[in-house]
Amino acid sequence: MMHIPVATYRLQFTPDFGFDAAALIAPYLADLGISDIYASPILTPRHGSQHGYDVVDAHAINPELGGLKRFESLLQFLKTKNIGWVQDIVPNHMAFNSQNQLLVDVLENGPDSPYHEFFDINWNHLYEGIRGRVLAPFLGKFYGECLESGELQLRYSEQGLAVHYYDFRFPIRIESYYRLLTYDLGRLRATLERNHPHFVKFLGVLYLLKYIPSGKEGRERYDQISFTKQMLWELWNGSSEVHAFIEENIRIFNGEAGKPESFDLLDSLLNEQFFRLSYWKVGNEELNYRRFFTINDLISLRIEDQKVFDFTHELILKLVAEEKISGLRIDHIDGLYDPAQYLHRLREQAPYVYLVVEKILEHGEQLPVNWPCQGTSGYDFLGIINGLFCQSAAEAEFTRLYHSFIGNTTSCEALIDCNKRMIVDKHLAGDIDNLAHLLKRISERYRYASDFTLYGLQVALIEIMVLFPIYRSYIGRSGASRVDQECIRQIIAQARINIPNFRNELAFIERFMRLDFDEHMAAEDKDQWLHFMMRLQQFTGPLMAKGVEDTVFYVYNRLLSLNEVGAGPLQFGIDLDEFHAFNQHRVGCWPHAMNASATHDTKRGEDVRARLNVLSEMPAEWERQLRQWHAINLERKTPIGERLAPETDDEYLLYQTLLGAYPFDLAEYPAFIERVKAYLIKAIREAKIHTNWLEPDSRYENALIAFAERVMEPGKDNPFLQAFLPFQRRIQHYGILNSLSQTLLKLTTPGLPDFYQGTELWDLSLVDPDNRRPVNFERRGALLQALQSRANDNILQLIAELLAAPEDGQIKLFLIFRALRARQTAADLFQHGAYQKLTVIGSLKSHVVAFARTLGEQQALVVVPRFPNSLVKDGEYPLGEAVWHETRVLPPVGSRLRWYDALSGQTVQGEEALWLREVFQHFPVALLINESGQG
Repeated sequence: MMHIPVATYRLQFTPDFGFDAAALIAPYLADLGISDIYASPILTPRHGSQHGYDVVDAHAINPELGGLKRFESLLQFLKTKNIGWVQDIVPNHMAFNSQNQLLVDVLENGPDSPYHEFFDINWNHLYEGIRGRVLAPFLGKFYGECLESGELQLRYSEQGLAVHYYDFRFPIRIESYYRLLTYDLGRLRATLERNHPHFVKFLGVLYLLKYIPSGKEGRERYDQISFTKQMLWELWNGSSEVHAFIEENIRIFNGEAGKPESFDLLDSLLNEQFFRLSYWKVGNEELNYRRFFTINDLISLRIEDQKVFDFTHELILKLVAEEKISGLRIDHIDGLYDPAQYLHRLREQAPYVYLVVEKILEHGEQLPVNWPCQGTSGYDFLGIINGLFCQSAAEAEFTRLYHSFIGNTTSCEALIDCNKRMIVDKHLAGDIDNLAHLLKRISERYRYASDFTLYGLQVALIEIMVLFPIYRSYIGRSGASRVDQECIRQIIAQARINIPNFRNELAFIERFMRLDFDEHMAAEDKDQWLHFMMRLQQFTGPLMAKGVEDTVFYVYNRLLSLNEVGAGPLQFGIDLDEFHAFNQHRVGCWPHAMNASATHDTKRGEDVRARLNVLSEMPAEWERQLRQWHAINLERKTPIGERLAPETDDEYLLYQTLLGAYPFDLAEYPAFIERVKAYLIKAIREAKIHTNWLEPDSRYENALIAFAERVMEPGKDNPFLQAFLPFQRRIQHYGILNSLSQTLLKLTTPGLPDFYQGTELWDLSLVDPDNRRPVNFERRGALLQALQSRANDNILQLIAELLAAPEDGQIKLFLIFRALRARQTAADLFQHGAYQKLTVIGSLKSHVVAFARTLGEQQALVVVPRFPNSLVKDGEYPLGEAVWHETRVLPPVGSRLRWYDALSGQTVQGEEALWLREVFQHFPVALLINESGQG
């Protein structure tokens, strides 16, 4: 039977937080109500990795976390706490790194390596300079500069000869040893007599090097290489003469700075390797391997190859078969050549594993229902729940005030288009070039397409990719779904308008996208068409991620709570009907998908978004505050040429960031200032307007940081803080109410709640690395124990105290543990129960979200408020008759009269209606369980 988690808790494992640390917090997680740890990748990554997505060895558990032994010990302990394990795995890529022995073998042995086809490398690239070689774009300067400055150093060790560039080590192919070892051989002969055993042995090494087997004699080749390297190493250590000879040759090959001709030997040696070292920027234009997004040092795998799948999944599937891992989360499913094939293959080998995928769904997009998984890892839920607390009626006014403040009326749609084109031009040019050449080669086979130029095909391809409104389509051997066909129709229609001179090229590519094969087309040709389409689909996702998530989300700052993974600035809130429709679809198709509200990838913490959404309820007041703050801080800007820095859009970003992330505890304020400064640098570099990661503009960056320091300077003498803090505290209070509502919805809607580490208290983090700071679990454990003890004593007094002092986050922790207790007690109800929208009657019905979960006689009613700014005054809670008056919820027909509130512990009566003045008498959100369903 498949183990379906009740609730998951995401842990970010690092060398500083390994398996033993997880064991220490397991009792706390069990007490909280967590059923499964949801772990970041644990297969061996690069040394010191802080995230684990840069795997170098898929056959070993990360030794820096404790290795297999400590992992199994942890699992045994977790079993005593009834806690399972959901594992995040990375099938798309590995690290391009000398610790990656599979890749090192490829770099050293080329086509003779058994792993030659493991990585997604185009060995037959059009450009001769990288044909048959892997581009290695890691040099900080042009290759010639690095070579002639002596930064490329040939070295010898027990592993063999390699060229080093700082931390990079690139192995020299065995056939090239002969060139180095025979250079000026007479010098060694003059030192050692011809019959000297060391010289004889050295000649033996040279003989073996001259006749290294290749091709089908793979095992013999590797045996001979190993034997030859061992002999050479013994000579290096056992013969001072041979040692000195090799060392001198290495010195000669390494050249002498200031003498360009002295580097000819090393240059010639490097030209015969299976890798080509290059300036890192070359990777954006002449790349011959697929990367993870635009990251050169993450090289993609051909996971569609059964051999590659089996090899890289061997350990993970073994742990699943041994029931040590009960769930898998698939990272970046959209990067795979054939996601559906991958999932079916995985499901065949792990039929009962709980399986979710990391998939970014755009607004209105649905996960393919034929995928054999339990759903997504929760970004779609995050977008929906976030939009529910954004007042969509204020969009026009909010847009006007934003454009007015920054002095720019460019629409978000225009910015998306512009920045996707910029990413294509600056970061994906090599990938697009490869696609265009593939298409050109195919087109030459058909007389109706033989006149298409490479340029024309490239222009059409770029237009199509830029216009893609979603991360990718899923066209494969089974054809294109109706959804994908409609998407293609819309893209091509718009592309014809945008580039009318390339209609023929667009029509040709459209046939590929629809798999509209010629009549009597050979199977080989059909495979080529399909291959092109599969490749195209692998690159629309990176373009969307880099162009929108990692650029526009930092450029279009209208309301930052919307600039989030799984959401987006184009969708300014949703209405209640859409929220209920989303949940109805989930309960019918994906009842066990994850409900996430924060992840390691989110741009800001869930409670930062909860605060910022309050602004959507008060656009006029927000604008007044902006104007006042701008006037106060104008003199704090720095002149740069004819402009003042920072410019108004970055100023606007700063004010929202301060509102959303301002700490409750003033003792955290000094650290908060440093966190904000680090965030601002990342934000403006990602925006790529005034500065960027590749060529930082220190003048602008320094001006922004100086401005932020002056704005945030503590003390009563700071006029900005005096004007800012009253408004911030008001937003903070309403943000608390939003947070409590969204937390209960996460816990009770279809799907299972996932908690990112530490977010059971207020989550005021910013984008990574800020959201990956260490979590104080000891404090959380102590707070939980005290809350549980006091809840059993006098729960109403406890609630009153928590509401009176919400700053420490205990009110959120209280809500989570009470709701998780109810969820565990009625696990079947929440995992399998139906979903029903409830009718709300009364003048405040637009402020109420209400639904029922039903399974047989078991029922749970969930009622939460939203848009608190117009419900209650600053500092007040939406409790009792003074707030709710006649507003009421109609329970499902045939419900029982008495309901138990799992949060407050009180009983609520309701025959024909549940009056919100009673439902919200003690606590601002309610989880009502019918008494027959109460445990």
